[in-house]
Amino acid sequence: MRHHNIIVRLGPNDTEPIEQATANSLTTEIQFINDSGLRFGLGKVLSQLRKMGLLPSETSVDLALLAVAITAADTRISRSADAQDAWTREIDLHVPVQAPDRWVALAPLIANMLKFLTGDQWSVHFRPRPSGIGTLATAPSVLPLATPTSVCLFSGGLDSFIGAIDLLAAGQTPMLVSHYGDKLTPGYQDHCAHALKQHHPSKTIHHIRAWVSFPANTVEVESVEDTLRGRSFLFFALASLAADAIGGDMTVYVPENGLISLNVPLDPLRLGALSTRTTHPYYMARFGELLSGLGLQVRLENPYAFLTKGQMARACADLPFLQREARNTMSCSSPLGRRYDPNPEQREPKHCGRCVPCLIRRAAILEAWGIDDTLYRIPDLRGQPLNSKKAEGEHIRSFQLMLSRLSRKPGRARLDIHRPGPLTDHPDKLGAYEAVYVAGMQEVGRLLEGVEARPL
Repeated sequence: MRHHNIIVRLGPNDTEPIEQATANSLTTEIQFINDSGLRFGLGKVLSQLRKMGLLPSETSVDLALLAVAITAADTRISRSADAQDAWTREIDLHVPVQAPDRWVALAPLIANMLKFLTGDQWSVHFRPRPSGIGTLATAPSVLPLATPTSVCLFSGGLDSFIGAIDLLAAGQTPMLVSHYGDKLTPGYQDHCAHALKQHHPSKTIHHIRAWVSFPANTVEVESVEDTLRGRSFLFFALASLAADAIGGDMTVYVPENGLISLNVPLDPLRLGALSTRTTHPYYMARFGELLSGLGLQVRLENPYAFLTKGQMARACADLPFLQREARNTMSCSSPLGRRYDPNPEQREPKHCGRCVPCLIRRAAILEAWGIDDTLYRIPDLRGQPLNSKKAEGEHIRSFQLMLSRLSRKPGRARLDIHRPGPLTDHPDKLGAYEAVYVAGMQEVGRLLEGVEARPL
């Protein structure tokens, strides 16, 4: 096990020694400014906003800088090589900001959020920006060209596509904000954004895309990390940056079905950090506290917190358009999982059809309009018995076992919803959370009727 110090540096004048709180730590300094400006995708995001005539505050820029630094630590410090229990890492993060006193007061909240999100032990430290660094966001040379009414996270998945469709149908003009870290995702994001623009020619729909990535050797470790539990901090920070640049009291819409948002672990092995908490109500509430503490007039809202994915799809405000374009969205957690398969046809990126997001997607489309028109690597779940000891049947079997437990003891649902994290921010909505959890599980259960998954 190794303790890590990640130090963010802003230019050649940022040389202040950083005192290590833990002895024998591995210290990594990451230079975020070079001759071209801000690195690792942040500069390009600011450039996209600047071309629209939009200028974010330095506070929201610092939030984005923090988020990008978190991404560096989260994706480049290996759990298997650097955590005593092969999961929990110990990370100190040192970030220069414009108003350190405000940030220092919020450091405990941020550390708590990151621990909840990633399962790691974080300590976050702030210091003043180095001399010569006044502002990181350059003022635009054009008048504002964009007048969005809101911001919508836009992943290229089915939920975010429905979210954008519904906002446009309601008369809003959302700015779409996307992040991608591979070569496949931007194709889906671009297609969906283009489809929306073509479908609403009278509206100017702006799309901000961020590529935030770090070289594999950024941190001196044996291997990089692929769990990416901290990614939603980056998503929310980038969306907040855009919302702050637009100005006024802005809402960032986070379209996510209630079953995935709660993400109750299907079995004991997926409890805790092994089950993602990207849009969990507790985490979203804490991020809202952070935005408020920073004085940013931005709020997060998930309008689908109490709907299953099938209910979202069925109630979509433009169902014919959704039905036509749904196959051009990507929900799979591992669409490139067979890229080395000897069969060229299997190497083609597509939905695997058997991971948790794919199963929920399949169930939703079947529920909403009675067909399953997405291309999957496993097109027919009933064609033959699936091996639950392998990826083809692992999650299917987990769903079936949880559905069996719920069938035997329906009352356990009111306890299950608390397992991923506290729901103390919404004491009057516990019944609604229980209802969407049960309805979402039953939706998947109808998909899996007659499917056989067992050890083979």
